[in-house]
Amino acid sequence: ENTSDFSSNITDCTQVVVPEEVFFTVAAAGILENLLILIAVVRNKNLHLPMYFFICSLAISDMLGSLYKTLENIFIILCKVGYLTRHGDFEKKLDDAMDSMFILSLLGSIFSLLAIAADRYITIFYALRYHNIMTLRRASVILAIIWTFCAGSSIAIALFSYEAATVIPFTILFPLMMFFILCLYVHMFLLARSHAKKISSLPTSTVHHRTNMKGAITLTIFLGVFLCCWAPFVLHILLARFCPHNPYCACYMSIFHVNGTLIMCNAIINPMIFAFRSPELRSTFKKMFYCSR
Repeated sequence: ENTSDFSSNITDCTQVVVPEEVFFTVAAAGILENLLILIAVVRNKNLHLPMYFFICSLAISDMLGSLYKTLENIFIILCKVGYLTRHGDFEKKLDDAMDSMFILSLLGSIFSLLAIAADRYITIFYALRYHNIMTLRRASVILAIIWTFCAGSSIAIALFSYEAATVIPFTILFPLMMFFILCLYVHMFLLARSHAKKISSLPTSTVHHRTNMKGAITLTIFLGVFLCCWAPFVLHILLARFCPHNPYCACYMSIFHVNGTLIMCNAIINPMIFAFRSPELRSTFKKMFYCSR
């Protein structure tokens, strides 16, 4: 709020306001879609695989992001009608809890994408030993470590978010992890053909390789969508912390609500990609809807 008020005084850019009804609609759609993904994986035993466990982790992260924006809008509405104040002790703790949920959503998405990328890498280049390397137990341990780290980091960042020593590592982590995932995918695509020739003599190796590459392409789409939806908001955090008095920075920060809407759109787009690219998920959705009817 302080940044918005200040930026309106030093720039001619008009604050872009997204109606609260739009926020609630997009957030509710994101929560419901990702909930369907979780239910589908739980109900279909054929989907009880490490890759789908990591996909469920990404779905939970998306749900947290949508839930955060929903609670934030409820909090703003309650402040407007006078049930809550903006600077009380209870409100400060509530705000910290919601900020922690938002950071948990971002970190959970980043590390879930990293886990999915690593899983695809092992599937393509260690296909014959994949089931020995990536077992369900190891996948569960990896997810437990990821979410424990993300939960602890989100609490620490939310409590010390006004310190530059906290903001800088947080914002550096985003491009660093994205660069690492991107390098992993580039490496996969560059070596995929040569690796395919080595296993071409094995039965069904071509079909298996095409299936794995299709999965890699799907997850590349996830990465691109994630960058488009989250990068504008992370840039906003950087500008708000390091150049709030600059008119150009203030002008960019005037589209804060649009950046928040993009985050929630990510939670809607990901399940659509799942449903479009995965025949097994499509089949499970059809069975779920037919049974409900």
